[in-house]
Amino acid sequence: MKWNSTLTDYISYLKIEKGLAKNSIESYARDVKKLISFLEENELIYSPINIHQDCIQEFIYTSSKTINARSQARLISGIRNFFNYLIFEEYRKDNPTDLIETPKIGLKLPDTLSIEDIDKLIQAIDLSKPQGERNRTIIETLYSCGLRVSELVELQLSDLFFDEGFIRVLGKGNKQRFVPINIQTQKYITNYINDIRVHINVKKGFEDTVFLNRRGKKLTRVMIFTIVKNLAIKIDLKKKISPHTFRHSFATHLLERGADLRAIQQMLGHESITTTEIYMHLDKSFLKEVVNTFHPRK
Repeated sequence: MKWNSTLTDYISYLKIEKGLAKNSIESYARDVKKLISFLEENELIYSPINIHQDCIQEFIYTSSKTINARSQARLISGIRNFFNYLIFEEYRKDNPTDLIETPKIGLKLPDTLSIEDIDKLIQAIDLSKPQGERNRTIIETLYSCGLRVSELVELQLSDLFFDEGFIRVLGKGNKQRFVPINIQTQKYITNYINDIRVHINVKKGFEDTVFLNRRGKKLTRVMIFTIVKNLAIKIDLKKKISPHTFRHSFATHLLERGADLRAIQQMLGHESITTTEIYMHLDKSFLKEVVNTFHPRK
């Protein structure tokens, strides 16, 4: 069994049977490619079938010299998933990563923005330019709907159900969900579509895409990151933020105001409630207020 052909089969498995998103598939494949490169560079003759724990342990140890603990844990997880696939396909009976210890990295709480921070970022947008109206609408949509950046750039005109007060979102694993959208954000989107987007020469294949660049094509993830980064610099924000920060802020602000955790889970498109529970990093005064307000023995 050769590495490259096995990797190709593994990628097909992740795409067809697991239904993973493109970015997730690329991440898993990248982990395996790193292992393959390590074997080639060190002239180690092992196949996916006969490679053993000691060899993989050496690979992890070598990698740890150039990556942090979190990246190392992610690498081990990716390699472990690959060998689980080989077991599933009955190519192997054991997973050589089972006894490899994952570094303890602790809980990394997501960064959040205050409402004042978000207002300042939006106020810093230059609305005198057409892309300014677009960028304001992008920030408002990220924050008011809690979207992933990939979900935002893939948003379609046919996904807008404003009469019902929802937008349709294509999330991870091509899973659809409907997310409520407030009246104010609906107005921003409608104004952008009618006043800005209508004047763009839309390229073929992007007729249904909501947010477009000046060339009439879909915005890239990198462009959204750049927009957010430049706004943060403009207001001298002392936080490292990304488009995902607005998603974290959406969830945290809802939770702080008493929203049900499972409702937030549904809106975020989390498969597991444990993923949503990371937003429980609330200050003790809020938790005390919840008990005092809702507990029958208050």
